[in-house]
Amino acid sequence: MPAANAVRCQPTCSNGRLIVMDRARFAASGKSFAVATPHRAATDAAVAAFHAGGNSIDAALAASAVLAVVYPHMCGIGGDLFALVTDRGSTVALNGSGAAASALDADWVRREYGSMPVHGPLSVSVPGTVAAWNELATRFGRLSLAAAIAPAITLAQDGAPLAGSVARSIVKHQERLRQDAGISDLMLPGGRPLEIGQPLLQPALAATLRAIASAGPSAFYDGPVGSRLVAALASMGSRLTEADFRGHSTEVTPPLARAYRDLEVLVPPPNSQGFVLLEILGCVERGRLTPDHLGPDAATLAHIFQLASGDRDNFLADPRYAPVPIDDLLSADHAKELLDRAGQPPNATTVSRRATGDTVGIVAIQEGGPWVAINHSLYDAFGSGILEPSTGIICHNRGSYFSLDRSAPNVLVGAKRPAHTLMPVMVTRGGRPIVASATMGGSAHAQIHAEVLLAVLDRGVAIGDAISLPRWLVGGILRHGVSGIVAESRVPPQVVGKMTAADFGVQTLDAWDEQVGHAQMAMRTDDGWLSAASDPRADGSAGAG
Repeated sequence: MPAANAVRCQPTCSNGRLIVMDRARFAASGKSFAVATPHRAATDAAVAAFHAGGNSIDAALAASAVLAVVYPHMCGIGGDLFALVTDRGSTVALNGSGAAASALDADWVRREYGSMPVHGPLSVSVPGTVAAWNELATRFGRLSLAAAIAPAITLAQDGAPLAGSVARSIVKHQERLRQDAGISDLMLPGGRPLEIGQPLLQPALAATLRAIASAGPSAFYDGPVGSRLVAALASMGSRLTEADFRGHSTEVTPPLARAYRDLEVLVPPPNSQGFVLLEILGCVERGRLTPDHLGPDAATLAHIFQLASGDRDNFLADPRYAPVPIDDLLSADHAKELLDRAGQPPNATTVSRRATGDTVGIVAIQEGGPWVAINHSLYDAFGSGILEPSTGIICHNRGSYFSLDRSAPNVLVGAKRPAHTLMPVMVTRGGRPIVASATMGGSAHAQIHAEVLLAVLDRGVAIGDAISLPRWLVGGILRHGVSGIVAESRVPPQVVGKMTAADFGVQTLDAWDEQVGHAQMAMRTDDGWLSAASDPRADGSAGAG
């Protein structure tokens, strides 16, 4: 096993917890498969799927289903899912995002609420996860969807020890969670937040998962589960209907691709923000910038991050309703424009509130089989803040990303999908996959991918070491419009100095902080090993065989 996979960091405290750098937990290598997720139970389920004869898709689905149970602040069957799958020399993007209610209208929301609600029933669009699971299983899997869901059912019924990230999120958001009886009863039993290690029991969710295992996605989109969920949301003011659920489908398309050095970097097309990463990499290559977010061009990279994120805010939308000028955004002329603008003072402000975006990343790779990178999300912590008690489903709030500005490409329109932050990444060389990457990080997904990929692809840093590097982000993982920098306290003082000298406001975070996201990565090393690494900022692990 190659020594390059070691995670070389010192134990550090973050938010009152000890980060113990355990090579056997956070990085793993094998000849047959490798997987990484942000929760150990999910990684264990993925490894078990491989041992049961499944492929990387079955493993990733098992992990995703388990995460829907044990990481309910970040993902669930009431959320959305994006995936990239590379198999037999070709890659496809699966868009598992759902649309707004057909009857919802920006003018009505503006009259009634003044602005787009961030949480609550109007923030809920059709959840796309279950349909995306089924698409992955039927197109690429060896085992059944029911087999993939089985470990999650057991954990929901019998209970799983509450993970640290979930416990901290409950405490942080407890006042919002108290506003919904369903989620309050689960997360704040007796009025007190669940604590790390206490059992998280979800029998209603177990029953829902059993219904999906038995009847497939029709149980959710055209059956009793969906009917109960729609009825409950309607009683709260949602305009979603059973017809909206029945009309949902997963979109399967070619990915967006960009040559970078001798590689090809692949991302989902809009309504995903994946093109932002391709813009960043184009600027790094054209501008001959030092490919190191802790190096001499750190401030220039920060400005590129800011400008490319501005393109997302200005242009990203559901392409079925608004054209997204991808060719222009990825052109050499636009890269030159961004590099020229990066030499000017930034439009910098200070980040004034803590980040709230919540997503999971899953990567699973296999020798001679498919590779997959998945993002699965509720968007904000605990999504809309609504848990429907009879189904155990926590609903996401992805619809809150819509604009009410009629001139904006991402304006709310009935049956339209919102602009989306989810963007798993695949890197190939000569059509052969070499890296699969997925991260939690809200609006900063592209920045996190860029920082880690530049370390791995350009500087040859082992993936475990690259994920563990001190991280900074422009605007943190907030929604949009904020350009101050958040930086872990481990970021070297000279790098912080470059940022402040370039007129960026810098907010210092803990040494290991989820506010800079957590990444999962897998790759094929030059000597033929399959390696995976999990971010120590989460509760995860890597596995291989």
